[in-house]
Amino acid sequence: MSDAFHDREDTFEKQFAHDQALRFRAVAKRNKAVALWVAEMKGLSKGDAEKYADQFVGTHVGRSDDDVAAALKADLARANIDLSDHRLRKKMEDAMAEAIASVKAGK
Repeated sequence: MSDAFHDREDTFEKQFAHDQALRFRAVAKRNKAVALWVAEMKGLSKGDAEKYADQFVGTHVGRSDDDVAAALKADLARANIDLSDHRLRKKMEDAMAEAIASVKAGK
């Protein structure tokens, strides 16, 4: 009986670790997609947009959604681009849904 309990516990722990890894990858993909969107609004070239997005993702690893949104809003404000919180959050939600689907599909 004890072995069955430990096996079940190990299975749950492995599933939790797997789910966390998938979420981490999905959040990174989401952050990159949203950063590329912001870079486009700022008028950055494709190469500069990629650099900006990669740097943004690296800088915001492990940060909350609120921190990510605030950083993007601040960056847009520095570029004199006005974007509503609602529009930014909607873009983040849409990008997260796409990122989750992509990660689940193994992409």
